[in-house]
Amino acid sequence: MTAQPSPSTADELNDFLKSVERRAFKRTAFAVRDDDSALDIVQDAMIRLTQSYADRPSNEWPMLFARILSNATLDWFRRQKVRNAVFQNLGDFESSADDGDGDFDLLEALRIDQPGTEGAEDTASRGETLKIIEAEVQKLPTRQREAFLLRYWEEMDVAETAVAMGCSEGSVKTHCSRAVQALSRALNGRGMSL
Repeated sequence: MTAQPSPSTADELNDFLKSVERRAFKRTAFAVRDDDSALDIVQDAMIRLTQSYADRPSNEWPMLFARILSNATLDWFRRQKVRNAVFQNLGDFESSADDGDGDFDLLEALRIDQPGTEGAEDTASRGETLKIIEAEVQKLPTRQREAFLLRYWEEMDVAETAVAMGCSEGSVKTHCSRAVQALSRALNGRGMSL
């Protein structure tokens, strides 16, 4: 049986979980492409963090939670494979990484998160652009999508992303680079340029 955290730690942990739940759900929904399953996975990851790591310093929770969530998502895929459900073959992606370092920020290049005053037409256009990007992100292979979302949605650096994904920093850069290339091709195909 696990020891219960102190009331102040429990409140702090609860606040942390509230702060990450939306992003975690969105990231997981992109990965598994099913909202109900994504909700189950996120809740399972939150429970695991609470049961096993509540006593850890709060500054460690983001990385621990990211790793737990990644593992829970991979477990879901394994269960789906066993049940003969659709499982994406990660080795069939044909593009190759360029010589870049994988640090290109697609969202920054599209100026999506730029604050300021904008008209209704600009707001609608930005919303449409986001929908297109979200649809294309869903089409990425699992590891590329995970690296892309951790780097650009969660705003983790390369080292943090490598820890969360359980791979090398070089692999993170390669996955991000391939994801950006694929998204760039898809957006160019829709008449949008980076």
